[in-house]
Amino acid sequence: MTEKQKTGASKKAVKPELEDAAPKAPAAPKPPAAAKATAAPKPSAAEPQKEAPKEAPPAPAPAAPAPVMHGGIPAGPIRPLAPPRAPAKAEIFKEGDYVVYPTHGVGKVDRIGVEEIAGHKLELICITFTENRMTLRVPTNKARTAGLRKLTSKKSFDEVLAVLKGRARIKRTMWSRRAQEYEAKINSGDPSAIAEVVRDLHRNAGQPDQSFSERQIYESALDRLAAEYAALEQVDKPTAIEKLLGHLKSE
Repeated sequence: MTEKQKTGASKKAVKPELEDAAPKAPAAPKPPAAAKATAAPKPSAAEPQKEAPKEAPPAPAPAAPAPVMHGGIPAGPIRPLAPPRAPAKAEIFKEGDYVVYPTHGVGKVDRIGVEEIAGHKLELICITFTENRMTLRVPTNKARTAGLRKLTSKKSFDEVLAVLKGRARIKRTMWSRRAQEYEAKINSGDPSAIAEVVRDLHRNAGQPDQSFSERQIYESALDRLAAEYAALEQVDKPTAIEKLLGHLKSE
């Protein structure tokens, strides 16, 4: 073997030793295989498929109450203040009669005649209210529904005086509510209802004073009642007021 061949063989023997001595670099990790999408298991024919529970639909909001209509105008709910006024009984009026119109009190029939209004001829009852300096014309065919009536009889007015002698009945409600009820009674034209207002708002000596609004309603009711009493007894109004107050104090 020549020298060159020996040298080459020695290099070949050393080379694997060097390769074994050198540390091997760790192999790069293989990227994980993409996860396979697993299909949802199909329900078997033996097992019925369960449906997901459905959510209950939300309850509808309560509808707003329809507004109460008064003459075509929307308004809030009505609380009856007083019984509706019954139409007066059919009566025959003549000139010189003292009559009672619900919202104006006692007046005197000045004349009854036919007048032409807007091309129509109507029979009108002309009523004069001396204290208010006012004249009211009421069609004859509308007098009953308007509540126009003659003076009450003396026997019926005795029942009115009995109401004045009774015990006051004051409701435990707000004053604004009671004031509306009192005004409705005054405008009803019913002497018994007006007497109830006078009785309930009257104050004797030693009782609490009236408020300003109570005093106004009280005086309005007393004036309305005294006007009919004066016409019935043919006395002046101050005298009629004194007699009514005498019945109030003689309980």
